[in-house]
Amino acid sequence: MANPTSYKPGNSLLHKTDPRIKTLVLIFFTVLIFVFKSFISIGLLFAAILILWKVAGLGYQTILSYVKFMMVLFILLMIMQSIFYPGVIVLVEPLIPRWIPLIGGMGSITMEGILFGLLLCLRVLTLLCTLPLLLVTTTIEDLSLAMVKLGLSYKVAFTATTALNQLPILRSDIVSIMNAQKLRGFTVFDTGKLFAKLKAFPTLVVPLVMGAMRRATLMGVAMDSRAFGSDKKRSYIMSIRTKPGDWIFLLSALAFGGLLLVLNYYWV
Repeated sequence: MANPTSYKPGNSLLHKTDPRIKTLVLIFFTVLIFVFKSFISIGLLFAAILILWKVAGLGYQTILSYVKFMMVLFILLMIMQSIFYPGVIVLVEPLIPRWIPLIGGMGSITMEGILFGLLLCLRVLTLLCTLPLLLVTTTIEDLSLAMVKLGLSYKVAFTATTALNQLPILRSDIVSIMNAQKLRGFTVFDTGKLFAKLKAFPTLVVPLVMGAMRRATLMGVAMDSRAFGSDKKRSYIMSIRTKPGDWIFLLSALAFGGLLLVLNYYWV
């Protein structure tokens, strides 16, 4: 099964961009996501991310899968923020009478709470679409080399990229375990109710963790056999170079982010 965060080969401009530039731009966009407090700024940033998805030749089906996967969280965010976020425009009167000490007046649904909940949902969705944009257009080798060239130690870069590389493997393991359970007549995860699924959750987690520990042990043995970390000064077969187009992309992203910062503080 294809993983939405695994590398997808392509010949787009984003695939050809220096991975260091891509990493810096997407880190910059991630910081902006948490800084922005207005719909206009986050909405324009989300639109820019969608354009980058199109430039990379990626379909929007992955984004729709993110929305479906996070729908429960989005609904909970909307409910919690609409009830507990303080506001002036009250749409639904408080569930708890105001005369009760300490908790009186809680439970009212306000327009400000609904808007803030929508803002949080848009922020989470934009964040979800930002990191995969780097992973699906950059090989693990290029990403690791980019981290080293940006100043991280090789061990940190290796650990980070190895963890990212384990995501599709874990996803494949989950599918394999569930298929094996179905062959044995165990279909709780498909037909069971929520409580039954929670009760059966250890039957999925235990073999998943055991498999991950087995792979970690094998990887440790392989790393030791290759004397990993014995030489602090490493050499690399691969090399990456920054082209003029990469600098144009970086400067354009910085200018766009600066414009959004101005909009965020002067047009909230």
